[in-house]
Amino acid sequence: MQTKIWLSSPHLSGNEMKYIQDAFDKNWITSIGDNIDGFESDIQKALNTSNPIVALNSCTSVLHLALIMLGVKQNDEVITQTLTFCGSTNPIVYCGATPVFVDSEKDTWNLCPVALEEAIKDRIAKGKTPKAILAVHLYGMPYKVNEVHAVADKYNIPVIEDAAEALGSTFNGKSCGTFGRFGALSFNGNKIITTSGGGALVCDTQEDKDKAVFLATQARDNAPHYQHSHIGYNYRMSNIVAGIGRGQMEVLQDRVAARRAMNKFYQELFADIDGVTVFIEPTEDYFSNHWLSAIIVDPKIAGITREDLRLALLEDDIESRPLWKPMHMQPIFANSPYYGTNVSEELFENGLCLPSGSNLTDEERERISKKIKEVFGK
Repeated sequence: MQTKIWLSSPHLSGNEMKYIQDAFDKNWITSIGDNIDGFESDIQKALNTSNPIVALNSCTSVLHLALIMLGVKQNDEVITQTLTFCGSTNPIVYCGATPVFVDSEKDTWNLCPVALEEAIKDRIAKGKTPKAILAVHLYGMPYKVNEVHAVADKYNIPVIEDAAEALGSTFNGKSCGTFGRFGALSFNGNKIITTSGGGALVCDTQEDKDKAVFLATQARDNAPHYQHSHIGYNYRMSNIVAGIGRGQMEVLQDRVAARRAMNKFYQELFADIDGVTVFIEPTEDYFSNHWLSAIIVDPKIAGITREDLRLALLEDDIESRPLWKPMHMQPIFANSPYYGTNVSEELFENGLCLPSGSNLTDEERERISKKIKEVFGK
């Protein structure tokens, strides 16, 4: 029986159980322990940074804490890109703030610096200086770091990096997640490495980390009894989950190399197919982990739409997925401010993410290749 080819499935190293067993042996079945400390240290080394790391239970929790620590409150505004997952935007609403959506640019599909400045100027003119900018490295592709941060610095607005999809990606040799006031990483089941669910906050200072850990552990005051002077959250990662992460970090570079090899596979596959463009780095300054490999299908040239291709792959039990539906097109955010043109809308209309897992076999790649060539009459 033919098995399903997934878009991006978990890929374990085999060493995870060693760390999990250690937690059981030491009876650290809680939100403190050697695995949490070790996992945070492993992340720090992988990012080649001295920035302190806080392991949390999800990337959504990470972004929520980052916003809280920047003082985002009721009736504030936070700018973010519209082409992203709702996990980037929902934490803004958790704070009682309003997301202000900005269009993508065509090179990296990320936050457009021109539309970003337009949005800032207009919000200031309306008496609403944005409290933060939440910039996303979409599908592992670094955003235009220099341009975006130049705009942010000009108006003195802090940047939170949503690097959920970008562990292992760099811009000018520096790791994604280390450019902003805070950075956010995800270890969801479909990411480059996984802890089954989890995230990490990249802090600027040890003071940031101490505050984040305090808030993430129900904001308990330093007292012999349970006393609380602040609202806290149950956001800390468990020592068991961190054990999975430690085993995964051992193979991070292998996983990045395998994802990038999948992107190269698609570049070669579509090289002689007109009307299809594979999403790649715009210049050598960018190094993407290619968490997901994506294509743009021009129906006027290709003769088919991205939906035609998606359905044809589905017939052969091959999972693919349209790009994120822009947030300003979502019913829940229909009344939120939006700045830009229609770049993100066109990307959504014509873009498709293809199977990108680091555990895809030669046989599965052959099956993908055969189906795609069949669809395009090759």
